Amino acid sequence: MLMRRFTIICLLTTLFGIGFAMIVAEAGRQPRQWDEMRAIHCVFGCAGPQQR
Repeated sequence: MLMRRFTIICLLTTLFGIGFAMIVAEAGRQPRQWDEMRAIHCVFGCAGPQQR
């Protein structure tokens, strides 16, 4: 019974640690050039191709 509780606590702690590490890694990442260009392009062309 004690080992089962210990296992559950370890798994929950691991999941929390992985989630926290993903948040920290995402906050420290530099923006990529193509993401910035996509955002700028979207401002002017989000309606899609124009039909004439």
